[in-house]
Amino acid sequence: MTPQKRLRQQLAGDGIVVAPGVYDAFGAMMAERAGFETLYLSGASISYTQLGSPDIGLTGMDEVAGVVGRIRERVDLPIVVDGDAGFGNALNVQRTVRVFERSGASAIQLEDQQLPKRCGHLDGKKLVSVGEMSGKIKAATDSRTDSDTVIIARTDAVTVEGLDAALERSEAYVEAGADMLFVEAVKTEEDMRRVIEQFAGRLPVMANMVEGGKTPVMPAAQLAGIGFKLVIFPGGLVRAIAKTMSAYFEGLQREGTTASFKENMLDFTQLNDLLGTQAILDGSKKYED
Repeated sequence: MTPQKRLRQQLAGDGIVVAPGVYDAFGAMMAERAGFETLYLSGASISYTQLGSPDIGLTGMDEVAGVVGRIRERVDLPIVVDGDAGFGNALNVQRTVRVFERSGASAIQLEDQQLPKRCGHLDGKKLVSVGEMSGKIKAATDSRTDSDTVIIARTDAVTVEGLDAALERSEAYVEAGADMLFVEAVKTEEDMRRVIEQFAGRLPVMANMVEGGKTPVMPAAQLAGIGFKLVIFPGGLVRAIAKTMSAYFEGLQREGTTASFKENMLDFTQLNDLLGTQAILDGSKKYED
């Protein structure tokens, strides 16, 4: 079964799919080892880690596609890919979908922000017209080569035009052919329930848990009870690693050694065991003279 079909099966099942945010193959491998069955490739996290930049639209399509491909090489899990605003107009969306599919995406998320876009939990966002976004959704569904590839329509209208406008936009995106909805930066549980009440039973709706963001962070079980079918934790890994990095570098600078941090690290042997280094080397012997 393809990753696309597995994702569709997960979304059609009971409960909620929990997809941790990753930004490279190592994180994808670790998430898989922890038992997760779906991954979310966060465009914001790629910007944070690869560019040292905030999520303000600086990451390009090829950079994201490269990460998708490296993750797909390491894991066979479904990958939900953040496609930002499609990296341009409807023609750009067509190319983005084709490239992301070839790289290994199982679902592609597109949003209705003007370029350059910015993180959904930052202020000052601007939106494209409903017609332009609907065209992008149609372009995405027309250009996918696998009909099981999930096209996710995200609206950022809540913080720009209000919840009512976001729901109106979402209706248009459903009409345009979106497979899933993502109403970003919903501010209260009451509003989250309004979203679900309008679209439950018609198509799955996803939730976004951003620590310190505009949406209240809830456990997956609570979100499932409301009616969400997918929840992402897109930037939590970066925030956790940023704190660990700070402690690591501060200790090394202060002490000139990593000895005091040893209990919080894997040593050389442990890391290679984790990566399966010896098995890879052993497998290569059959190609030697």
